[in-house]
Amino acid sequence: MFGGETSVERLWLVVNDAAPPGKELKYARLERERRFLLRVSPAEGVVKTTRIADRYLLGTRLRLRRAIETVTVGGIGERTVYKLTQKVPAPDGGPGLITTLYLDAVEYAVLEQLPAATVHKTRLSVPPLGIDVFEDALAGLVLAEAEFDDDESLESFIPPREAVAEVTQDQRLTGGNLAVTTKAEIEAVLADYGLFDRAR
Repeated sequence: MFGGETSVERLWLVVNDAAPPGKELKYARLERERRFLLRVSPAEGVVKTTRIADRYLLGTRLRLRRAIETVTVGGIGERTVYKLTQKVPAPDGGPGLITTLYLDAVEYAVLEQLPAATVHKTRLSVPPLGIDVFEDALAGLVLAEAEFDDDESLESFIPPREAVAEVTQDQRLTGGNLAVTTKAEIEAVLADYGLFDRAR
């Protein structure tokens, strides 16, 4: 899927210039995930719903997230989680590096003042998938993603039958790019996959 190398063998392709030599994995980990475009969100099987507000800090590789989680199976409960994440993509679209810090509400409030491009979405947890239903200018976009602990699981994963296409390597559909995507642009992307009629 990504050229035949394992993630470890490919690690030299992922460079974080901010890290000292040999320290790229001291705090980061390889992010193994696959993403799929769906026509609609699922009607059943949801065990948790999370309302997400992502702030992509301008001029950086950093994402500030507020996630309000509501458990819908096995008891009702709600909590808010704040995270600061750095993503360093691999040049070939394969697994990149991800580093995450959990924040408290005060720390989040301080960082929230920084200029950012935003994305709002609702994540539906339908194991093993997280399904993102986007809002605002991105309304109509539904993406499913699955995360993996090893290369074998990543490669052998069978896409959900509801998937229109795998979009793991479509850079137009990465979070940072979606944060600055207009309604017209996302409609053009969906049209490329047969999900939007440009002529209407």
